[in-house]
Amino acid sequence: MTVGRIIRTDACVAEGAAWLAAQDARFERALALTGDLPLRLRPDGFDQLLSAIVSQQVSVASAAAIWGRMQEARLVTPEAVMAASEEDLKAVGLSRQKMRYARALAAEGIDFDALREAPNEVVFKTLTKVSGIGIWTAEIYAMFSLGRADVFAPGDLALQESARMLFDLSDRPKERALREMAEAWSPWRSVAARLLWAYYRVDKGREGVR
Repeated sequence: MTVGRIIRTDACVAEGAAWLAAQDARFERALALTGDLPLRLRPDGFDQLLSAIVSQQVSVASAAAIWGRMQEARLVTPEAVMAASEEDLKAVGLSRQKMRYARALAAEGIDFDALREAPNEVVFKTLTKVSGIGIWTAEIYAMFSLGRADVFAPGDLALQESARMLFDLSDRPKERALREMAEAWSPWRSVAARLLWAYYRVDKGREGVR
């Protein structure tokens, strides 16, 4: 198992987009509508996964407000989360369930530096061991915090709907079916995801993912 190609710059994304367009005329048409695709790289580490937990099942605005309060209270490190009382975590807006998830993440002691060099399968296994982190979150982390070029998130509803529209499918593909479709887009599956999200926004006029 190897790490594979890492996306570091806009040029990497452009290379992947050109490859996809050359493989499938539908991607070429989508790219003509979307224009250049975003890099969308984020930092890695504990706080990124904690932010993902905060964002679960709430609106973008609510998640941003809660995360802002957590940052202001300096509750964004494993040590701070473990030391915080239930009242402290409730005061910034965390539900009881998310308190449990945040503490589980803090207690796991993940070596985030080591994840940078770990194969995708190891990244997914490590992250999904934590309560509150599913495969979608792990895949998004690998794509945008670790810059992995060949990761996809087939459970994402916007990707499913975008694939239905772009490939003129009768129904929105389920996770397993979309995962199988995406095999043809290797080694640039995370660029295919960027393109599908961008195409979704063009067609629907709304964001696919936060």
